[in-house]
Amino acid sequence: MAFDGCFWGIRCRLSPRSWCFFGGIGGASRKGILVKGSNYLEALARTEIVVFDKTGTLTKGVFNVQEIQPEGISKEELLELTAYDESYSNHPISLSLKRAYGKEIDNGRISNVEEISGHGVNAVVDGKNILAGNIKLMKKYNIPHFEFELVGTVVHVAVDNKYSGYIVIAEEVKEDSAQAIKELKAANIRQTVMLTGDAKSVGAKVAKELGLDKVYAELLPGDKVVVTIIAVLNSFRALNVKNL
Repeated sequence: MAFDGCFWGIRCRLSPRSWCFFGGIGGASRKGILVKGSNYLEALARTEIVVFDKTGTLTKGVFNVQEIQPEGISKEELLELTAYDESYSNHPISLSLKRAYGKEIDNGRISNVEEISGHGVNAVVDGKNILAGNIKLMKKYNIPHFEFELVGTVVHVAVDNKYSGYIVIAEEVKEDSAQAIKELKAANIRQTVMLTGDAKSVGAKVAKELGLDKVYAELLPGDKVVVTIIAVLNSFRALNVKNL
């Protein structure tokens, strides 16, 4: 069975299957989703596991400073040094620190900036060596530090290799994320997974709020690729066992 169709003035005959693909691709485009071809729609129909990155996907990617806890310096100095240290980065966390500082950055005060992927930033500000980042950065440079179970992204700061406090930053979950997860499960998605570089406590809080099945936290960017590949391989193994 086939239907007559007309595209750009060219008459053609299409099967019901083809019309479904055209409708699916067209419907997706109206939602701002680009599907490269019908084979990808077929792959989506067989999907069992969906893996999300947290920041900017499930969350808004907009961070706000919630708490400043200095150690041996003032709150104002801790925030200023951290904002300067992070000033060359466009990461959402860095942008939130600059917003909280609220003053113009004098680039002449900064030198030797090194952004360390998955860790933080190392820079010289006013002649002082400033380290600002996660707990892994403190461990990398053997900075004696405190371990905290805080809900939020914690930016630890060291000045001239001495621990100088931390800043807690939090972000908002997107309003429609929980509903999207719910609809995926209703569409027979077997498992939803979230990946994040944040602490386990942060990842667990977001996962619980959204109803996610699994969360992997404290990941470097490269780790996220590895975890995604493992999830796909596990899905194939589960499918093969089911079909035995």
